[in-house]
Amino acid sequence: MATTNSDTISIPLEGVESEHCALIIDKGLTKVEGVKTHRVELNNNRAVITTDDGVEVLKKAVAAIRDLGYNVSTVKKNFPVLNMTCASCAVSSESILQSEPGVVDVAVNYANATAQVEYVSTITEPHKLKAALQSIGYDLMIDESEEAKDHLAELQQDKADMLKKKTIGSILLSIPLVVIGMFFMNMPYANYIMWVLATPVVLIFGRQFFINAWKQTKHRSANMDTLVALSTGVAYLFSVFNTLNPAYWHSKGLHAHVYFETAAVVIAFILLGKMLEERAKGNTSSAIKKLMGLQPKTVTVVHEGGHQVEMPIASVIAGNTLLVKPGEKIAVDGTVSQGNSFVDESMISGEPVPVEKKKGEKVFAGTINQKGSFQFTADKVGGDTVLAQIIKMVQQAQGSKAPVQKMVDKIAGIFVPVVIVIAILSLVAWVILGGENGFTQGLLAMVTVLVIACPCALGLATPTAIMAGVGKGAENGILIKDAESLELAKKVNAVILDKTGTITEGKPVVTDIVWLNNDSSKINELASLENSSEHPLAEAVVKHLGAVRGVPVNQFESITGFGAKAVIGDKPYYVGNDALLKEHHISIAPQMESSATKWLSEAKTVIWFADEIQALAVIAIADKIKATSIQAVQQLKAAGIEVYMLTGDNPATAKAIAGQVGISHYKAEVLPAHKADFVKELQQQGKVVAMVGDGINDSNALAQADVSIAMGKGSDIAMDVAKMTIISSDLTKIPQAIKLSKYTVAVIKENLFWAFIYNIIGIPLAAGILYPINGFLLNPMIAGAAMALSSVSVVTNSLRLRSKKL
Repeated sequence: MATTNSDTISIPLEGVESEHCALIIDKGLTKVEGVKTHRVELNNNRAVITTDDGVEVLKKAVAAIRDLGYNVSTVKKNFPVLNMTCASCAVSSESILQSEPGVVDVAVNYANATAQVEYVSTITEPHKLKAALQSIGYDLMIDESEEAKDHLAELQQDKADMLKKKTIGSILLSIPLVVIGMFFMNMPYANYIMWVLATPVVLIFGRQFFINAWKQTKHRSANMDTLVALSTGVAYLFSVFNTLNPAYWHSKGLHAHVYFETAAVVIAFILLGKMLEERAKGNTSSAIKKLMGLQPKTVTVVHEGGHQVEMPIASVIAGNTLLVKPGEKIAVDGTVSQGNSFVDESMISGEPVPVEKKKGEKVFAGTINQKGSFQFTADKVGGDTVLAQIIKMVQQAQGSKAPVQKMVDKIAGIFVPVVIVIAILSLVAWVILGGENGFTQGLLAMVTVLVIACPCALGLATPTAIMAGVGKGAENGILIKDAESLELAKKVNAVILDKTGTITEGKPVVTDIVWLNNDSSKINELASLENSSEHPLAEAVVKHLGAVRGVPVNQFESITGFGAKAVIGDKPYYVGNDALLKEHHISIAPQMESSATKWLSEAKTVIWFADEIQALAVIAIADKIKATSIQAVQQLKAAGIEVYMLTGDNPATAKAIAGQVGISHYKAEVLPAHKADFVKELQQQGKVVAMVGDGINDSNALAQADVSIAMGKGSDIAMDVAKMTIISSDLTKIPQAIKLSKYTVAVIKENLFWAFIYNIIGIPLAAGILYPINGFLLNPMIAGAAMALSSVSVVTNSLRLRSKKL
């Protein structure tokens, strides 16, 4: 439902399941500034508010609802933004989208020309956002079809080709201009020849600067185009006036200087800088291009009867049988149905060793088949494949903003107006203090200030480093969800590891089973009880018991952190840890107790099977420690990071596992709810905590941690909550992620330092601050070259991340 009038907003709600929830939200909305009236409609799952400022109040209301632990149904999408030419354009685009009704959050990234928009789909939609951007001269690509993506790529290529032609043309015309301006000023008709050469450079090759500046001016904003148009326009018009009216200056006893070469060379340098910048920016997003290139365009579909047809990948649907020949890329996610082979999954997991695939094994889009040939059934296609999810996550991370970027955006937003004021003040100061040539020198100083000032270096400093860093992570099997976690990971000084599936393989196997008095007559009851449970340990027991026939189970109840109970026949049975038995006062025979003690000392997990009186069986389960866990813990400790292990297992097993991997801080018998409490406890001690987990029971702790890392082979919920995902579940990727964060933040700081220093030194020099001291005046052409170089140097510095070894 859209807004019924300008003051009434309907906010769709999620997770509001009772009148009590509705009352909590309603009470929360009373505290939101600007809300005049409000009500929560439980049956319609929405909150209805009236306000005088719909745009700002919606953002506050959504934040308030989420703070209360509920959610608002919003759409988060990445859209390509067209026609942006500098960092100030990104700021303008962002502010216009922020001011649209229904928009909750926006991040416009100049480096990869995208807008990440979160909006309420019942209030606004992409066409309205597109129209808003078009009103200030930009555009939004809202078509998400493959044809639209190809068209966008063509548009970008055409733009790059056009930029190259303009750059070459402007340089070719600028060379004779400089030669005449420097050495042949007194030749006949020199000014007219220079006018003819400069005009195409300024008015044809540099036309977009003037068009874009005019569009900005109409909306009372300014960007880099405004600076270029003002500086070159002033130099060009002043030169035209002096060419046509030299007598005006001669009558004042002054020479009529022209600056056609300045106007042309400045545009040539800026176009050259833009061209180099675009190429470098293309390299920072090479990780995405590599990932996108992993998916083949066509596939071989096997129909019933064995008939094979080659068809486009877009036509594949779940359930199709696909044939993969040696050396071919796998097109979609699926399950092997016939044949076997080895598959190289390094491009997704970062693991170099090919993985054997037999019937029933999962295969993933983008991986490469080796020597064998096999058929598989398509399970996930299109945007649902693991590869598509990785691409989406990398794109979102590259488009997100690091906290430091918000401060830079504020500076970029006021940068251009401030520079224009400084340029005008320079002119005024020269006219008042500069003597007989004051106006000419002042005009040159004004042009130089406008030319040298560069908001682009500032705007590119952070996003290009983030793009390169996120891309480097993806290439190494580390998926980073947002820029904030990449920036924060370097500060981590405490890492909490879950035991099962994180330190260990997460594939428990039954090693021993002892029955009371060797009587296994209750084996069917044990099989039935474990079959009803979804716990990984239960799965191991079921697998071990094999073809044992179960019996009907009643009143099955899972007891979190303890085990499970059920009624079989008329009798209650229990399966779980010793705490479960103690709680129900169930006795344990001494010989079973001694077996359990022995197994615990061997780092095995012990579970008990009992009726309401006594333990009937004790089972030992081993979960192999991952080959890389010991190395990862050593690397983290060497980096000065404290490592903690949390497990729901018993103290003896926890101690044994911790000892084997070299962890001195561990906690056993930790319930899922208490994991998040332990994270809080460490945070209260001033630690920056990274939590590493793989299961649903880790999701609260992951959400609480400063940096949350999920294991790629774990549950979807853990991966949704976590800010980073290790695709291969290899723990040595964690020290790599921290190292990557350190490298990325270092590059961001270098970039910002150079961007700020460049402007802080360059602008006063351009204004002529050294002239009274040593007579030095900066040539506008040199200023143009410096301005072009500043952006290129920042992007090139970011590209160094690609060659860093993690």
